[in-house]
Amino acid sequence: MSRIGKLAIKLGDKTKAVVAGQQVNFEGPKGKLSVKLPGKVKVEIKDGQVTVQRADDSREARSLHGLTRTILANAAKGVSTGFEKKLDIRGVGFRAEVKGKAIHFALGYSHPVVFDLPEGVTAEVDKAARTEDSLPTVGLTLRSADKEVLGATAVNIRSLRPPEPYKGKGIKYSEERIRRKEGKTGTT
Repeated sequence: MSRIGKLAIKLGDKTKAVVAGQQVNFEGPKGKLSVKLPGKVKVEIKDGQVTVQRADDSREARSLHGLTRTILANAAKGVSTGFEKKLDIRGVGFRAEVKGKAIHFALGYSHPVVFDLPEGVTAEVDKAARTEDSLPTVGLTLRSADKEVLGATAVNIRSLRPPEPYKGKGIKYSEERIRRKEGKTGTT
């Protein structure tokens, strides 16, 4: 039996879950999410807890058991409390500004970069720029109920200007550590 798969998912006070065929619908204060279930897994909801069981002991059913439980737990947490991802924009003249459903970046290119946010993702730019290693740093916070969409959005934003190893300029995750290179020394 899967150690992760056999754990029950506790629903929050204001969170509801409904099984409709091969789909589980979650509804909470942060929004609504639907999770499609694979055919080898069954879900039951009793007393505010969601349990996942597999249909048989095949290799595929065993591998999907823990995965399905984790995806359902992320959906339950997302609609009740939500998820958050923080990014740092480092560099002289690098800026970000949220305008409606788009983020306008100045990333050292000859043109501004406009990134359209997907449905359900909100962004917020920290007003106070701080200085790390003599480079100004602007914080960007992304929030969403869907963990998968939030992660994909953060990856796409980071790919606009990945951090470079010499000065550390670019867009990086707040908890990410950049391996720095020394650069040319110019000894004679």
